[in-house]
This record gives sequence, C-alpha cells and structure tokens, in this order.
Amino acid sequence: MKRAVLYLRVSTVDQHPETQGLELRQFARQKGYEIVEEYVDHGVSGTKVRRPALDHLLKDAHRHRFDVVLVWSCDRLARSTKHFLQVLDELNELGIQFLSQREAIDTEGPLGRAIVVIISAIAELERSLIVERVRAGMRRAKLEGRRIGRTPLDVDHAALVQDRLSGMSLTNVARKHGLSRSSVVRFVHQAKARHPGDEPHQERDIASGASLL
Repeated sequence: MKRAVLYLRVSTVDQHPETQGLELRQFARQKGYEIVEEYVDHGVSGTKVRRPALDHLLKDAHRHRFDVVLVWSCDRLARSTKHFLQVLDELNELGIQFLSQREAIDTEGPLGRAIVVIISAIAELERSLIVERVRAGMRRAKLEGRRIGRTPLDVDHAALVQDRLSGMSLTNVARKHGLSRSSVVRFVHQAKARHPGDEPHQERDIASGASLL
C-alpha cells in the first residue's frame, strides 16, 4: 500500500480547507492509499513560493516519508507555472507521485506530466488576463475622472481638533466624529504641524497615542 499525503490550501482565513480534505480522503481510499499526513496552508496565497505547510511537505519528501502527494486541484499547489513545475520536478527526482483530483492528473506517466504543464500554463494565463482587465478598468476610471479607492472622510477637521485640544478624551473624540483613534491623532498632528505656535503646552501625549480614555 502506497503512503500518501494530502496538501490543502485556501487563500483566506474564512475559507475552510476541510472541504478539500473530505474529498481527498475519499479519493485516497478509492485509490487504496494509506494517508500518513495532511499539510494545510490556511489563509495563504498560492502566489507565495514559501509557505509553512508546503515547506514542511517538501522537507518530509526528502526524508522519503511518503510515496504520493494528493491535491484537490493544481492551483492549490501553485499558481505560477514556474513554481508549479519546480515543485513537480523536485517530487519527481525523489520518486514521489503527484495526483490532482479535480483535473484527474497523475504524474506517474508521461501523458500526465504533459497535461500538467498545459493546465498550469492556462491557469497562469487566465490569472494574468484577470489582472490586466482590472488594471485596464482602473486606467479607464482615471481617464473618466472617477475616484479609485476609498471615498475621503467627510470630517470637520477644525471641530475635531478643537474638541481634542479642549480636553475631550481621544476615545470620545473618535466616537463623536466617527473615526478611529489613530485618525484623530493623525488629524491633530497635521493641524499642529500647520500651526506649530498654537497652544504648545497641550496634547503632549498625542505623539505616543497614550491619551486620556
């Protein structure tokens, strides 16, 4: 019986890798593999070459602790063709088989290897096209005079600074004007920078953020 490991990855912490795990465990049973370990990167982008669980998997691969790596889909392992093939080459040199459940790919044969290269290239192309469409949309928005990013805060800066300098606590000022405490500190700093001679004896604690609660 071949010793198999599962590699699970989700890009955000609110996603659940167990969804992949359930399918892969059933897949391993159908193949007659013995699962000896599961490596999970939770909330880690596939664009990152260095990942805790993947690094651990590759170290264990060099120790020959398993014979097969199972993933739910190729993009769980890597999103760039270069990194994907690097990992596959490393596994291949160690005599470790790679299987992707969704694409039904098995690197044990030459045909599977060829299909892996084609699919990973298409996935990378698709991702590049998405990025380019987003950038094109941003360029078009700028040309049309539309704002990109968050809408600027509608804040009465003079009133905010006056409230703070009059002795109102940082927490109360933030609550009154609907801002974070750090934003209040920033606005007061900006006001003091514009008028360095005004009331120099007040708000000495602002720079450290250790103001009254």
